[in-house]
Amino acid sequence: MRSVSVPDAGLILQRAKSVLDCEIEGLQALQAGLGEEFVQLVWLSLETLRRGGKLVLCGVGKSGHISKKIAATLASTGSRASFLHPVEAMHGDLGEVAPDDLLLAVSYSGETEELLGLLRAIKRLGVKVVALTGKKDSSLASWAELCVPMPVPREACPFNLAPTTTTTALTALGDALAMVLLDQRHFGLNDYALLHPAGAIGRSITMTVKDCMRKGDTAPSVRPGMTVREALLKMTAAKSGAVAIVDEEDKLLGIFTDGDFRRGITKNDGMLQAKIEDVMTKNPICIEQNRMAVEILKLLEQRKIDDILVVDENGKFIGLVDIQDMPKFKVM
Repeated sequence: MRSVSVPDAGLILQRAKSVLDCEIEGLQALQAGLGEEFVQLVWLSLETLRRGGKLVLCGVGKSGHISKKIAATLASTGSRASFLHPVEAMHGDLGEVAPDDLLLAVSYSGETEELLGLLRAIKRLGVKVVALTGKKDSSLASWAELCVPMPVPREACPFNLAPTTTTTALTALGDALAMVLLDQRHFGLNDYALLHPAGAIGRSITMTVKDCMRKGDTAPSVRPGMTVREALLKMTAAKSGAVAIVDEEDKLLGIFTDGDFRRGITKNDGMLQAKIEDVMTKNPICIEQNRMAVEILKLLEQRKIDDILVVDENGKFIGLVDIQDMPKFKVM
């Protein structure tokens, strides 16, 4: 039985960093090699999607796993896509492919037998083939109408065998295609929300400010003329860290927070009797109720504040967002 030595932390980190260096080198080579072939791939993809077809990713082994991921990314960003396993395709799944589709055949060597065996049947269907490969002179490239080369200098594997750098490059190439198509097809945040109704992503892009704001008794407001003491009592009753100052028509005039009080009382012993309009912050940061909840997080992070007042389209105060409430809505 082989003895196991105590791992050397320095050697471990050194080896890990060398792997990352190798993969970064591969990505840099991929970036430098992007050219007309990638542009043609985008054109073919746009034309396919325009006429109602889909992008069909096809690969075996590690290339197959990455192809599934690329298809999922494309589909989630508005470009119809699916994954086709070459072996299953030869046993009936070929029915998923239609003449208006575009097959993206993925093999770094370009000599994957299972993939090459499928192409004759694909051609009979009249489907165009794009090869994504590291070998421009490969058998796969010769079958394709377009070859998009993605050569990388070397694998991170010490034997230059296990797909490592090549799969990283392929993943990045798929992301580049998905994002370019997203831009070209003007796929927006609302479109994205329609395709991601569940989970944290769905909540963050479908929930509005109205859905997570405090209102009524939990969003305190006072009118000019009231004292700081009266405002603090309202804040305490509402368990709120801020109070809105509004006029007779509920138009927002300012905000007063518990932080304002703590800072002010150290300088003014009589602050409790001060009029609220004399110590409030005028023209406070506010947000309309129909804006997306994710915009609240941006404001909280950018302005370094804990409370945001909510107004309607006429500038009337209708609610308050407290940073302490955000975790329960699972948008942060």
